[in-house]
Amino acid sequence: MKYFNKEVQIALVAIAGIVVLFFGLQFLKGLSLYSNEDTYYVAFDDISGLSASSPVYAAGYKVGVVKDIIYNYEKTGEIVAVLGLDKNLRLPKGSTAEIESDMLGNIKVNLMLTGNPLEHLTVGDTIIGNKDAGMLGRAAAMIPAVEKMLPKLDSIMANLNMLLADQALVNSIHNVDRITSNLTVTTKEMNKLMAGLNGKVPGMMEKADRVLDNTDKMTARLAAVDVASTMAKVDATLANVHSMTEKMNSREGSLGLLMNDPELYNNLTATMRDADSLMIDLKQHPKRYVHFSIFGRKDK
Repeated sequence: MKYFNKEVQIALVAIAGIVVLFFGLQFLKGLSLYSNEDTYYVAFDDISGLSASSPVYAAGYKVGVVKDIIYNYEKTGEIVAVLGLDKNLRLPKGSTAEIESDMLGNIKVNLMLTGNPLEHLTVGDTIIGNKDAGMLGRAAAMIPAVEKMLPKLDSIMANLNMLLADQALVNSIHNVDRITSNLTVTTKEMNKLMAGLNGKVPGMMEKADRVLDNTDKMTARLAAVDVASTMAKVDATLANVHSMTEKMNSREGSLGLLMNDPELYNNLTATMRDADSLMIDLKQHPKRYVHFSIFGRKDK
């Protein structure tokens, strides 16, 4: 027990703290604590802030980390990222890698598992790397198009301001307001009219019922009329008229002779003409026909 004095205990605690700190730093960096990973290389022209301990994803799943960044001095402009990937991952030939950054500035590597799925890369092979601009990059690419649109937007805004400043538009808005007010008043009047009609509907229905009752009574009376007897009387009357008409057309009776005997008609006409002449002569020479004398008649 004498070997575990205070100095030894302090030394053991310090060593344990250093070991824990080392592995903690490795864990915080995202590096694996064990050696169950395969090493691959990715060649980039521009890493855009990629650093060791950046995560590596495949189809959105974390499969490893960036272990180191190496600048290739032999091939100017090429930067190689050393990837530590899970041993269970098989990379098809033709796969590529992309550097992607989000809105917060976090950078990661995405593996594009494309190519021939039957052939796989060998551990230690180099993958072609590209750079994905991300949302910020796409927004920056849109800036030239936006700049071209700005003059058109200014023109549109100027025309819009002119339109809004036009007095005709203001008057139109006021007219619309008045029309709306008139429609409101009209709606109220229509409501009053409908309310009045609703109040008169019961009386109108009663009158309609009375009319229908009178119609029913008239129909009943018409149904009670002896149509056959009435028609028989009408037929008899028509027969009498027909008989009278035949007699008038024949030479029987005074009326028939008068209507059908030309000689009788001519005689009556001559008689009426003579009577007319007599009356005219009587009016012109009354003394020829009427004469009064106390002493007797004188011949003329």
